[in-house]
Amino acid sequence: MPARERGKWSAEAIRRALKLYAVTDNAWLGERTLTECVEEALAGGATFVQLRDKHASAEDLRAEAEELLALCRAAGVPFVVNDDVECALAVGADGVHVGQDDMACERARALLGPDAIVGVSTQTVEQARAAEAAGADYLGVGGVTGTATKPEAGVLAPEEFRAIAAAVDIPVVAIGGVNAATMPRLSELNVDGAAVVSAIFAADDIEAATCELSRIIDETLGI
Repeated sequence: MPARERGKWSAEAIRRALKLYAVTDNAWLGERTLTECVEEALAGGATFVQLRDKHASAEDLRAEAEELLALCRAAGVPFVVNDDVECALAVGADGVHVGQDDMACERARALLGPDAIVGVSTQTVEQARAAEAAGADYLGVGGVTGTATKPEAGVLAPEEFRAIAAAVDIPVVAIGGVNAATMPRLSELNVDGAAVVSAIFAADDIEAATCELSRIIDETLGI
């Protein structure tokens, strides 16, 4: 499928940015603020940020998004909001990430327009092809291993990752149980990057943990 014409974030820029994709989770922050933690993750080398806060009110989510968008703009990395297209539009985020039970990719693309980034969670070749056809820019595929963050998510075998990556032309980022110990497994999955939650945001020193993950993913992907 030919690459869609894009605005600020070209298809190749999105592919590069997926290298170390930080997905927020307030459950791991303790006494720290989300803004502080994301700032540390960016300082450590996070290349993409997704705001995921399923429990925030619309007002609180928008406030979080505005703060994180400013950080990401300063760092020159893409910033998307999980599921909430209205919030993404309100703050001027770069786009959204939707799951199979969230707003349909085609609807999100229609609301956000051609220049927005739309990512979709998939676990099968059929879902992956459907997401690409509906206008997705990248896929989040997983899990790599079991994870406490999303215990309902299944674990995919390496051959399933490879089949999904081979079935589409858009980039694939691995998610689910990715940490410093499991990240080297990505070398056999044909993915473009790693999406990380607790290995970043549960760390005592987020900047140092992110820096180490960045080093490992560079080695793993041969960057």
